[in-house]
Amino acid sequence: MADAVSKAVLITGCSSGIGHAAAERLARSGWKVYATARRPEALAHLAEAGCETIALDVLDEESMQRAVAHVEEAEGAVGVLVNNAGYGQSGAVEAVPLDLVRRNFETNMFGYLRMAQLVLPGMRRQRWGRIVNLSSVAGRVTMPGSGIYSSTKFAIRAMTDVLRFEVRGFGVDVVLIEPGPIRTRFTESANAGMPDGANADGTYAEYHAAVAKADAEADQSKLLAGDPEDVARTIERAVSARRPRARYRVTVPARLLPALRGALSDRAFDAFLRTQAPPPGA
Repeated sequence: MADAVSKAVLITGCSSGIGHAAAERLARSGWKVYATARRPEALAHLAEAGCETIALDVLDEESMQRAVAHVEEAEGAVGVLVNNAGYGQSGAVEAVPLDLVRRNFETNMFGYLRMAQLVLPGMRRQRWGRIVNLSSVAGRVTMPGSGIYSSTKFAIRAMTDVLRFEVRGFGVDVVLIEPGPIRTRFTESANAGMPDGANADGTYAEYHAAVAKADAEADQSKLLAGDPEDVARTIERAVSARRPRARYRVTVPARLLPALRGALSDRAFDAFLRTQAPPPGA
């Protein structure tokens, strides 16, 4: 690989949590990191850590184009894209307004897809690149109240699998990272955005409360949950490896839940889900 090959890293969603930890860790390890967020003023700490900070909103086409063009002008190409920007939309499928469903897909799925489309021409030109997509165990197993969010993550997994096949011949590796519960503000935000059930006459109010309680307990569990730094360390492995794995799983639930889902019948798995939250209408 020639010296002119860019290995500059562009990370989306760096204002907190996993994106912030990944940007800080990679910069500390000597990578040229472009840390992004909708509000770049939220990235002051990362600027002090050696990252270059720029505005990027994955719901804004011009913003995405400007960010990629900025890196390409400075570096020649985006060498590594870490697609991290996203959020959880919790709530019963019937109760979540369709505009919130669309927004979750626009951010989580279409944001990833469009960023990949924008950086791939530069990666193909230099015959080297790496795209790291942050998914979730929710892209493998759907838990109570996570129907909308899980749908976005299942879609990311499908897109990542075929993209890996399509661009490998150009020297581009595509990696999927699937964390389980992580101690961030993710669940807090997801619970805050849960609908009040008015779209279904309040039918799901008790269910939503049970889901919020179970999710919060899982994310704070010392046994089940990990820290953002655990995921950042895995991202660094995926970025640094000569031949990265197709997927990396982080935390015990990310390994056990898919195995459990595969081992149980649909009826038996539904019985397991009842131990997590009482089903509505029961």
